[in-house]
Amino acid sequence: MSSSTISSTERGPGPAQEKPALGAIRGEDGLARPPWAAVSPLLQSYYDTEWGLPVRDERGLFERISLEAFQSGLSWAIILRKREGFRAAFQHFEPDEVAAFSDAEVEKLMADTEIVRNRAKILATIHNAKATIALRQDEGLVDFVWSFKPDVTPRPQTIADIPTSSPESVALSKALQKRGFKFVGPTTMYALMEAIGMVDTHLMDSHRRGSSGVWS
Repeated sequence: MSSSTISSTERGPGPAQEKPALGAIRGEDGLARPPWAAVSPLLQSYYDTEWGLPVRDERGLFERISLEAFQSGLSWAIILRKREGFRAAFQHFEPDEVAAFSDAEVEKLMADTEIVRNRAKILATIHNAKATIALRQDEGLVDFVWSFKPDVTPRPQTIADIPTSSPESVALSKALQKRGFKFVGPTTMYALMEAIGMVDTHLMDSHRRGSSGVWS
């Protein structure tokens, strides 16, 4: 498998089509990781240092929601490779800046090879920035999203044991859509919940299991 892709048969960040019974892989450093994190140094670094750790600030959470939306239908490795391009193009995902993007700026983004040039997803990101700002009148994006944290988390032995959605991700998806958000389907929101530590789907023998501090 190329280091630039994640096989659809290896459950990693983002929605997956298949769930094979793949266990953790022990790297040369002696640390056990899921198969998707063993594909490339980029993915291994992301897994070791960021994935599954709590995100509790508005800008950070808006960035994650935006990147999960752009990832839909693509490899997460593509998004990671373009992450700095996304940050530059979207003003480091400051909601107030993104919400003010004009039609001319949309066209500029459509010509930017450093990001995924999908008009629907670009427009959704701008729309979601406005929805994020609107949420400030209530509890705010962070408290809103984290209010859907489940009471229990999966305890997967293999990739096949990890769900791609949950009752909570379905509820979060519907609630965000009601608030005007787009590209926030149940599987995308479950991937978000995994990425920000709302659920712990690290394999039980992974060296990162329990590292979020959210789940014991």
